[in-house]
Amino acid sequence: MYSADIRSRALSFFEKRGHTVVPSASLIADDPTLLLINAGMAPFKPYFLGEAPAPYKRATSLQKCVRTVDIEEVGQTSRHGSFFQMFGNFSFGDYFKEKAIPYAWEFLTSSISDGGLGLPEDKLWVTVYLDDDEAEEIWRRDVGVPKDRIQRLGMSENFWSMGVPGPCGPCSEICFDRGPDFGQEGGPVANDERYLEIWNLVFMQNIRGEGPAKEGYPILGDLPSKNIDTGFGLERMALLLQNVPTIFDIDTTRQILDLAAELSGAKYGAGVTEDVRLRVVADHILTSVMLIGDGVTPSNEGRGYILRRILRRAVRMMKLLGSDDPVVHELVARTVKAMSPMYPELKDEHKRIDRVAVAEEAAFTQTLRSGTAIFDLAASELRKADVRVLPGDKAFQLHDTYGFPIDLTLEMAAEAGLKVDETGFRELMAQQRARAKADAAARKSGGHGESGVYRDLLAQGPTEFTGYGELTSEATVRGLIRDGERIRSAAEGDIVELVLDRTPLYAEAGGQESDAGVITADGVDLEVLDVQKIARKLWVHQVKVRRGEIAEGASVLAKVDPEWRLGARQAHSGTHIVHAALRQVLGPTALQSGSYNKPGYLRLDFSWTGGLSPETRTEIEEVANLAVRRDLPVAVEYMPLPKAREIGALALFGETYDEDVRVVEIGGQWSRELCGGTHVGHSSQVGPLTVIGESSVGSGLRRVEAYVGIDAYRYLAKERAFAVKVSDILNVPTPEIGDRVAALVKQLRDAEKQLGRFRADLLRNLSKDLAGKATSIGGVAVVAEHLSEPATTEELRSVVLDVRKYLGNDASVVVLTALSNDKPIVVAAVNQAGQERGLKAGDLVRVASKALKGGGGGKPDIAQGGGTDPLATSEALRLVRETVGQKATP
Repeated sequence: MYSADIRSRALSFFEKRGHTVVPSASLIADDPTLLLINAGMAPFKPYFLGEAPAPYKRATSLQKCVRTVDIEEVGQTSRHGSFFQMFGNFSFGDYFKEKAIPYAWEFLTSSISDGGLGLPEDKLWVTVYLDDDEAEEIWRRDVGVPKDRIQRLGMSENFWSMGVPGPCGPCSEICFDRGPDFGQEGGPVANDERYLEIWNLVFMQNIRGEGPAKEGYPILGDLPSKNIDTGFGLERMALLLQNVPTIFDIDTTRQILDLAAELSGAKYGAGVTEDVRLRVVADHILTSVMLIGDGVTPSNEGRGYILRRILRRAVRMMKLLGSDDPVVHELVARTVKAMSPMYPELKDEHKRIDRVAVAEEAAFTQTLRSGTAIFDLAASELRKADVRVLPGDKAFQLHDTYGFPIDLTLEMAAEAGLKVDETGFRELMAQQRARAKADAAARKSGGHGESGVYRDLLAQGPTEFTGYGELTSEATVRGLIRDGERIRSAAEGDIVELVLDRTPLYAEAGGQESDAGVITADGVDLEVLDVQKIARKLWVHQVKVRRGEIAEGASVLAKVDPEWRLGARQAHSGTHIVHAALRQVLGPTALQSGSYNKPGYLRLDFSWTGGLSPETRTEIEEVANLAVRRDLPVAVEYMPLPKAREIGALALFGETYDEDVRVVEIGGQWSRELCGGTHVGHSSQVGPLTVIGESSVGSGLRRVEAYVGIDAYRYLAKERAFAVKVSDILNVPTPEIGDRVAALVKQLRDAEKQLGRFRADLLRNLSKDLAGKATSIGGVAVVAEHLSEPATTEELRSVVLDVRKYLGNDASVVVLTALSNDKPIVVAAVNQAGQERGLKAGDLVRVASKALKGGGGGKPDIAQGGGTDPLATSEALRLVRETVGQKATP
């Protein structure tokens, strides 16, 4: 049974039993405690915690997940993968164990014709949590599982959480006996390879606190209601139903693995090492495609770093398998083909995914070259110093700065006859992980650390946002919060969080800054500093009490600054216009991946490789301004998410949307996007739009910046004033400035070339004069002089070498000093005969540099240095002459 068939069969089974089918959420987690979705229930977490009311009592979904904690295990075992899909059926305060358990059994054991999977009942075993008598009774009484096929396990096996503070609860697992070929008898307690877990029923009823991931953490209390989170891993179920040995052999992943083998010349099944590498390639390319598809781009932090790491790891494995040619383009195409039956959107995003992945492969190939050069240099220096261990900090630098995998460093070190200080490397990595963990803890404390306060306020109902239709609204103060605690009132000078029952003030979202404004009452004046949303339902205003005292329950008037809102509307509509212009000029793959706008200013990040030419930038700007001039109508409509997708409305990668969405159209189909921001009524109200910059912000990601409205006018006015000023200075009309500047630059370059020729002639003549000043010290011709004219180190070096040449083949030493930017520099040269007399340029430079209060060194034939004392050149040269007299051997 193909993976896509298992998926559709499971969703259909539970839809018929009253469950709403919920599409997979983006892998980009809408949760400050997570970087990526790592469990099927993660998108439903606010409903389990009671932070937001669930829009349905029952739901079913197949959720994309990424987990990289065990990335080193990928390919080593039969069932460790970084990308996996979790099927689930969920109940939010509706049914509990009494229905969840029979539902799971019925789906697994019902015949294929009845919509089930047709698994034989006598092959199924069950585990329950140690003290869960209720679950065991339901298994025996209602389902009919024999007592001898029900086993009890402890917290690490049968108590579920996401590994972070949040929902948790005891669970019950269904395991399939794969037979004696996979190990000893005795049930799941004895052998989890033979008795493969295929279904996990989580009875979500508790809240856990900080602590170890799997056991030993505190249970803080009960959830607001008892919930069900139950389901199975699609890959593991496919492994079983397709009768293959590993998740890498199922119908989807095997397609990628086979192509990797073909491209590299490796043979799957020929050996453990090759097999592991091929599995890693298949898993990591699949994960990379799914991440890029959801809007993640490679970077050096957060989600982008996870993507970069696994994609580069796949490329590295292909090189180890023997492929030196680019491979990502073909592997991406095969992955899209394998996964599009379940995720049709991958076909639409294929070009963009390919462009991002191929660009990262090219960047890593260059990194491998650079890192190899750095390693070779380090290895050479170690051998010269007769050291056989590469320091841990050097290995860490290769890993952290150049993206060099440690396994590659170990391999190359072995080839060079070196070892690596792995302990030092691991310590540095541990320090880096500790910093990352601290950052994650900070995210958690800022995310749900005070969720109880907000949950209590949210229980009174969501905040009504009135700002689409009015700028001033009467409201009631529902709550005041300071330092995470509810307070009754706040006095003049206090900065607190304030929650209203309704507000016209826009909360920061979708790249748009929050509104500026005030909240007033009789004798009370509050300045609004910021507005944020909690659980996408509760508007939290950060305010400063400028006058009076504000208390819970007070009636107030919330007012948006109209000038601020006007600029914000112009900027947000301008962002949509620039996005549409980009797609019109560059093509449909130039999709927005992030944005930021505030009154008068916008920036938009989009998927693209390579910079835009000045002509392309101008064209994008012109298309945008033509749309402004056409006075296109801006319309807003609410509709179900599937319908919005059907009519081509663009969604921002990584955003989480409700079942009903807000679609903003500018000129109908010309620009159609899902958006909750504030907008103008017609495109002409955006005013002039001028692009002020375009740059790279990561591999396969570009950023365009622009001003709109009065800010665009002011920017252009400054540009015009500057042009007029330059025109006056050059005494030419403004349109001729470019030609005039080009002519002046040419004249300047010609003059610099002529000056260079004059200086070269001067230096040649100077070299001859200096050679004539040579004196004999111990039979060695010595020139030790200070140049009266300033010189660069390169110029001084050239003169020194010329003087040495003029002195011929007899033993000679040339040491010259000069001033460069008012600081003394020194260069020394010793010919071959002088070196045979025991003289070395590096020694002489060190003597001179010490006198100059600096440092330097070099090779026996040529060396250079400098210092900080310009008055010490005479003393430096005296010491050089003295040293020559002492060291010159007869």
